[in-house]
Amino acid sequence: MVISRLKEFINSTILEIRYSRIIKSRFKQLPVIQEIDRLRESKRYQNTKSLIPFGDKVYSQSDEDGIIKEIFQRIGVTNKVFVEFGIGNGLENNTLALLFEDWQGLWIDASSKSINKIKKHFFKIIESGQLKIIQSFITKENIDKLIFSNIQSGEIDLLSIDIDGNDYHVLNNISCITPRVIVIEYNAKFTPPILFCMDYNETHIWEKDDCFGVSLKFLEVNLDKKGYYLVGCNISGVNAFFVRKDIVSDKFLQPFTAENHYEPARYYLSGYFAGHPATYKTLAKSLTMRN
Repeated sequence: MVISRLKEFINSTILEIRYSRIIKSRFKQLPVIQEIDRLRESKRYQNTKSLIPFGDKVYSQSDEDGIIKEIFQRIGVTNKVFVEFGIGNGLENNTLALLFEDWQGLWIDASSKSINKIKKHFFKIIESGQLKIIQSFITKENIDKLIFSNIQSGEIDLLSIDIDGNDYHVLNNISCITPRVIVIEYNAKFTPPILFCMDYNETHIWEKDDCFGVSLKFLEVNLDKKGYYLVGCNISGVNAFFVRKDIVSDKFLQPFTAENHYEPARYYLSGYFAGHPATYKTLAKSLTMRN
C-alpha cells in the first residue's frame, strides 16, 4: 500500500513538473499569437470572402484546420473522404481533426517509425475502416497505385500534399481520384510571378534548405489547367488551397491568382500550441461517444 501510494505521488509530481514546463513554454509563444491576431486585423483580410480570418489550429501545423473547415462550410461535403500524404507522426497534419467529424480516408508516409506508432495507437480506428494507413516512400510512379488500392471513390472531398519536394510532380500523376479541394505546400521564397518548380528527383529528401517544392504562381497556372482555382493560402505561407472550378461559384475571393492570394514565408507562425498537448489517446478514447 505504501509503495503504491509512493508511486502515485511520484507520477503525479512528474506530471506537474512537465505541465509547469509546458505552461512556461507557452508564455514564450504569446508574441506569435499576438502577431497572428495583428495580421488578421489588417485591411487586406477584411473582405468577407477572405479565408485568412477563419484560420484555426486543432491538429494542423498552423491555421489550416480552420481554413479547411471554412472551405467546406461554403461548398458543402459529399462523401467526407480524404487522402493525405506527408502526415508526420499523425498528431500534426491537415486531416486528423476531420476524423473527429466522422470523415474517413487514407494516410501515406515514408517514416516507418511514425507509421508503426500510428498503427499502435490508432488500432481501433484503423480496424473500423475509418482510417487506412500505408508506409511508403512516395514517387510519381507509385502514388496512383497506392491511392487506387485503398480508395474506392473516384471523387473525394479533400487531397492534402506535403512531402517537401516532389509535391507537384506527384500531384500531376494522380488520375484515380478527383478531389474537390486540394491543399498543397508551396515554396514561399519565390514570390509571384516567379514560375519555379524543382526538377523531379525520385530519391529527393529535403535538406532543410530552399531546394524544395514549387512556387505559388506555378501551382496557380498549372492547376488552372487541371480545373482548379487558387482560393487562398494560410497565414504562415506554407499551404495553398485550391477548389475545383465547377463548385467555386461566387463563394471565394477573386481574382484567383497568386498575386492576390500569396502569403509570404512566415514560418515563425507555425507550430504554436492549441489547447493542451496532443496525444494519440484523445481520438482513440472518443470512439464510443462519437458512435
